[in-house]
Amino acid sequence: MAHFKEIVTKAVVGKGKKVFTTNSSVVLSNTPSTILGCWVINHTFHGSKMNEKVIMDGSYDVNIWYSYDNDSQTEVVKDTNTYHEIVSVRRREDDMVQGEEIIVRSLKQPTVIKAEIDGNKINYTIEKELGVELVGDTKVKIAINEEEDAWDEIGNEEDIEQEIDENVVEEYIEEQPQIEENPPVN
Repeated sequence: MAHFKEIVTKAVVGKGKKVFTTNSSVVLSNTPSTILGCWVINHTFHGSKMNEKVIMDGSYDVNIWYSYDNDSQTEVVKDTNTYHEIVSVRRREDDMVQGEEIIVRSLKQPTVIKAEIDGNKINYTIEKELGVELVGDTKVKIAINEEEDAWDEIGNEEDIEQEIDENVVEEYIEEQPQIEENPPVN
């Protein structure tokens, strides 16, 4: 007859990921000729729970390097973006879990996937992928075997050494005739 015990432990009770695409623009003091580079830095984020939804708030800086005045001058403009994303995370557990912890991960850092000049502004598209894990207390049911394991016999080191001395045959290895490595050549 099997007996069961329940163990309460922390486990991932819900998990999901989503790709977000955002279109933004920055107005410049100079009319750009060419976009020389775009990159995203300083990405920070956190998550919180509201009812059955997870709210992800974060920000990042977009640096755009461009040329103007017929490609004779360059400048870097910094545009700070914030985001407020709301997602539903499907639970793996049917039970309502109290005291859930929310872990948000950036699975793909925000990246500029498109940038275009539109008069005196630059329009750009950012793509990022965020993952969410809900961690909470859950129960695990395990089968209990109540039979006791056999005890291993622990020997005394002196007895083991004496047994080796008594049972090892020293003449077991006979000496072999020596073979010359460089036989004489006739």
